[in-house]
Amino acid sequence: MQKILKAKVIIEAAQKPPLWNGGVLVKGERIEAVGPFKELEARYPQAEIIDFENSILFPGFINLHTHASMTIFRGLADDMPLMTWLENYIFPVEQHLRRDWVYWGAKLAIAEMLRCGVTTFVDMYLFEPEVIRAVEETGVRAALGEGLFDFPSPGYGPLEKGLALTKELLEKYAGHPRIKIIVCPHATYTCSPETLKAAASLAEEFDTIFHIHLSETKEEVALIKARYGQRPPFHLERLGLLNERLLVAHAVQLVDEEIELFANRGVRVAHCPESNLKLGSGVAPVVALLEAGVLIGLGTDGPASNNDLDFFGEMRTAALIQKGLSFDPTKLPAEKVFEMATSIGAKALKWEGLGVLAPGAQADLAVVSLEAPHLTPFYDPFSLLVYSAKGGDVTDVMVAGSFVLRKGKILTFDEEETRKRVIEIAKEVRALTQKG
Repeated sequence: MQKILKAKVIIEAAQKPPLWNGGVLVKGERIEAVGPFKELEARYPQAEIIDFENSILFPGFINLHTHASMTIFRGLADDMPLMTWLENYIFPVEQHLRRDWVYWGAKLAIAEMLRCGVTTFVDMYLFEPEVIRAVEETGVRAALGEGLFDFPSPGYGPLEKGLALTKELLEKYAGHPRIKIIVCPHATYTCSPETLKAAASLAEEFDTIFHIHLSETKEEVALIKARYGQRPPFHLERLGLLNERLLVAHAVQLVDEEIELFANRGVRVAHCPESNLKLGSGVAPVVALLEAGVLIGLGTDGPASNNDLDFFGEMRTAALIQKGLSFDPTKLPAEKVFEMATSIGAKALKWEGLGVLAPGAQADLAVVSLEAPHLTPFYDPFSLLVYSAKGGDVTDVMVAGSFVLRKGKILTFDEEETRKRVIEIAKEVRALTQKG
């Protein structure tokens, strides 16, 4: 049955002016029409009307980089550099990682992201089939890949089994409407050139995204230069891996030549400002990347290094830090940040029909009520969403034409059970770290 979703303001895309007193016609998984509510009501008199009243309706956000299940490690180790955080805390406790931990951690992350209007997320972690199970059950959309390392993984054992698992998942989920499998070597400092080339070969064979952490810190750049004689981007270039399938997370420590190289090769970037700031990694040259024509979207990174998945906060931080560093308040305006969070993210992920509200697009959308004090009054919808809204302001979320969050309640799984399960997991994690 057709449904008309009515709202005070509808944002169709960052490049279009907001539509006041509009409607979105949804049938099945897709949008059939967008326009003034009165016109849609007259054209489709049999359609069910769902009135969100004093609200903004907008395309669902795309979280372009995270490690969702790391909700179980939220706050485990803070206020330290990336490599200290990884090598002394995260990698050791991950040796004890279990499938059920990953499953429940992913569900908790999904609950948090839904409440921030995220309808699609990109995930790289361990025991990724458990994240896939969580995505299938909860009704969200995701691009997912098992993290690949040169050293044995608690998820799959030796590297060859990780590559085999990745290929198995690529075959199993080919054509899935809400799940895209991607290839995820962890980083140039944890993956040899041979590993990177093997992973890239899989990505090429299945024409999917090749996702990697790159140029996140000065220490990483120095390490790769010492090990291979080239900075990370040029190391990948020499291996023949810079192309339109490559989605780079972070890209903080880039020089002008590398920005130009990314633009020439069609490399895409996931910008994670809050994690980069918290770990003291620096700030990515977002404005320069955008001006060069690089597709750069937004990601939260994992909830153990951020430490939340609040996408509104990520947009606000992304905008403010570029203004502060450039001493120019016109840099990265609200509309551009919103575009990064929606349609640019979709393009970077090469996923058609996402990030916009338009005929033929997927009915992936979110609604923010305007009743809260911090959202009153408002003059510009983009400004409100980027600078005023917060995680938890979202009342409704639809993915592929079905509500997954309705009137503040998650419909597809038990949020409270999920939270309680993660609390129990945290007790086990705490016991492990205390033993260490």
